[in-house]
Amino acid sequence: MKIETISLTTPYLNLDPIFYHEVHPTPLHNPQLVSYNTDAVQLLGLDPDQIVPEQLTNILNGTQILNGSRPYAMCYAGHQFGYFVPRLGDGRAINLGLYNGWNLQLKGSGQTLYSRQGDGRAVLRSSIREYLMSEAMHALGIPTSRALALISSDEKVARENWERGAIVLRLSPSWIRFGSFEYFFHSNKHAQLEQLADFLITESFPELVGVEDAYTKMYGEIVKRTAHMIAHWQSVGFNHGVMNTDNMSAIGITIDYGPYAFLDTFESGYICNHTDHEGRYSYDNQPRIGHWNLAQLGRALSPLISPEKSAHELEKYGNYFTTKLLELLKNKLGLDTLPDEESTLFRSLFTTMENGRTDMTPFFRTLSHYEGDRSPLLALSLAPNQLNDWLDIYDECLQINTSSVHERHAKMLACNPKYVLKNYILQEAIDLAEKDDFSLVNGLLKLAQSPYDEHPEFERYAQSTPLQHTNLKLSCSS
Repeated sequence: MKIETISLTTPYLNLDPIFYHEVHPTPLHNPQLVSYNTDAVQLLGLDPDQIVPEQLTNILNGTQILNGSRPYAMCYAGHQFGYFVPRLGDGRAINLGLYNGWNLQLKGSGQTLYSRQGDGRAVLRSSIREYLMSEAMHALGIPTSRALALISSDEKVARENWERGAIVLRLSPSWIRFGSFEYFFHSNKHAQLEQLADFLITESFPELVGVEDAYTKMYGEIVKRTAHMIAHWQSVGFNHGVMNTDNMSAIGITIDYGPYAFLDTFESGYICNHTDHEGRYSYDNQPRIGHWNLAQLGRALSPLISPEKSAHELEKYGNYFTTKLLELLKNKLGLDTLPDEESTLFRSLFTTMENGRTDMTPFFRTLSHYEGDRSPLLALSLAPNQLNDWLDIYDECLQINTSSVHERHAKMLACNPKYVLKNYILQEAIDLAEKDDFSLVNGLLKLAQSPYDEHPEFERYAQSTPLQHTNLKLSCSS
């Protein structure tokens, strides 16, 4: 099937007009296709071989509107760095419609009613980061929005400097956020709040349609999914950077890739966003902020769910998070049987990595080949004596394992990626793209989609991050 033959639907526009603003994209000057993702193309049931680059460019640029599309921006509010902002909304994103279970959205496509003082644009730098990271997270097994294509242009956008404008076509089963509910609660529009909850249940929790106490069960599922998502983040060293409630998905997937990072040397208090002066969204604070954000969502749903019921569901968050994280860490260590003090084993490992300024990703990948020779692991740490002590405990755990060495290695190699897209790697692709060389963008897309495989041409990216590039901080501007 070709992309021009699909017909979108716009069920969100059946809601009251207060939910959205119908607006067409504003085209960029002289657009050019940077990359398109054949995996995401196939999510729509399309044939990648039938993609015509010029046509895809026009769709992203808004000069060709797909059948059935009525472009619109969504209204929402949100807590930004802990402070409530009563109206935000899609200030630079425009939704095209729904197809095959995926909501298509253009990011960077021009001003909307919710742009406030913004220009409605995104720059090439941040667009490359979102395009690649969406696919990298999916390949790591982390719930996320997806990215189908990316265009650049000659249009200049003012940020800290003048940069090139770009647009990403991204996909999600839903773009409803915690902040969507906050908008209607805090503006005392409870009938619309109920409309939104009913819409979300129909769209994303159809098993709850017609079920008794469906709103409570919906909230409970959001709590569970959010806890599991953040456990996944922690297990691979991912730092989101801007966990405002307007950036939290109501279906528990990772969205809105602004400042983010994978840890280089393990640093529990790492802050990837240089505007986050208090460390609200630091790596080690993510689980607590997930709980705080869910509490705000529970409050917003209070006209539909009693405080006692929402509090009961929120109380489960810690157990959901801890259980999932321990499961993930057990698999990363290749353990099928755990000692009584399994949490101590994991905590001491992270302390050892932090004290040794150890790069998390190559450490776990090297451990995936471990058969008793400690030298490759000790070479990754600046605290070898402490790591030796931890390996003594780990060796004892391996003694009670029921799986064979081969089975353990296979299990660990399947869950410990050899490659993650660290910021210095992405910056290399950005620097080339600014010179109209998109080869590394496309090369990193393939790397992102198969992070557990061997890629000899990218072997240097599997090594510990060069010291001068470790744990950089990024800007919110995009």
